[in-house]
Amino acid sequence: MTRISNSVAAVLLVPAGTPPLAVRRAAAALRHEADLLLPVGAIAPIADALPPAASLREAIDRLAPYAPKALLLHDADAPDIPPGTVAALLAALLGADAAVPAQPLAGTLAEVQPDGRAGATRPAEGVHLLRSPVALRSAAGLHLAPAQRATAAVALLEAAGCTVALVPARADRPLLPRVGTGFDVHVLESGRRLVLCGVEVPHTAGLAGHSDADVGIHALCDAIYGALAEGDIGRHFPPSEAEWKDADSARFLRHAADRIAARGGMLANADVTLICERPKITPHAAAMMARLADLLGVAAERVSVKATTTERLGFTGRMEGIAAQAVATILLPD
Repeated sequence: MTRISNSVAAVLLVPAGTPPLAVRRAAAALRHEADLLLPVGAIAPIADALPPAASLREAIDRLAPYAPKALLLHDADAPDIPPGTVAALLAALLGADAAVPAQPLAGTLAEVQPDGRAGATRPAEGVHLLRSPVALRSAAGLHLAPAQRATAAVALLEAAGCTVALVPARADRPLLPRVGTGFDVHVLESGRRLVLCGVEVPHTAGLAGHSDADVGIHALCDAIYGALAEGDIGRHFPPSEAEWKDADSARFLRHAADRIAARGGMLANADVTLICERPKITPHAAAMMARLADLLGVAAERVSVKATTTERLGFTGRMEGIAAQAVATILLPD
């Protein structure tokens, strides 16, 4: 195992039920701050990360041979890390065993009774909300075996006698909407499977193309890349490359979702319109929306799939091919 002394290692804690896109966003944020990334939880492997660990205790043991100078703990369900946060945390470690972003609260705090009514109240003055990530010297990690979340680790550190510095939490950058459009068309060809929006649809012919020719996903990818101002699908997956011959277009859409995450953004909604006389799309629309939402790592209600015809006009009206257009709205940090 390679030793990377004087490095910063990061542990990404993934609570059950965290959306895949949030995990990818958090991982992308940590890659800008750490030399090593190790996720914890029952999740699929993350690109450029060490294989996932089952627990924080295992993660700390696996990172120890790398001799990092500092360790970051971050909660994947709070993925964004405002600029300057990690630098401030690492600077605070010069005089403390650990450091955590803290946001002062205002107003009044109240305990909640079992029946939902307010219990004892007190002013919030002097109370801070702890944020993620938490930074600590590597030796302090030995006390964190039971922790399930980064912010919960602070209590364990204090109980072990470690000094914990509070760093003012930085404001998240405002998210601005960006809209992209996409259009694609493929010719129908006998002997091929018909795959639309990630779902195989029974039909007498399929779409011809270098990949599986999923016209719906291709249009949606172009819409996302357009909203990001990152070109089109051909720029990222050139049809001249043999690697993408008959490829599952799901790979392309996952890449587009990862690009949103890498930019610190989120998908607000996606709308795909399939243009064809046959087959009928309505019986498959719900499955298509569910499949696209899964690939994008968002709730199904953020994705729409519908269909229309050209009243038997043009190549789609003559049932020579199928076209698709898509619109994607994403939110990106200003």
